[in-house]
Amino acid sequence: MQFKEVVYGLGEFLTWTFGLLTEAKNIPNIFFSAVIAILFLYWMREMAGHAKAGEK
Repeated sequence: MQFKEVVYGLGEFLTWTFGLLTEAKNIPNIFFSAVIAILFLYWMREMAGHAKAGEK
């Protein structure tokens, strides 16, 4: 197997995955935004708990 075949294979795989993203429209953006929002709210709740306990 030559290095050129690996590079072309990787390029075809990336082209295929980007094609999936264009078919999914806005769903990945909504998914990642929701995950980030949930993690942010969890982190803020933890920080409020530490502040309430008197920790810095």
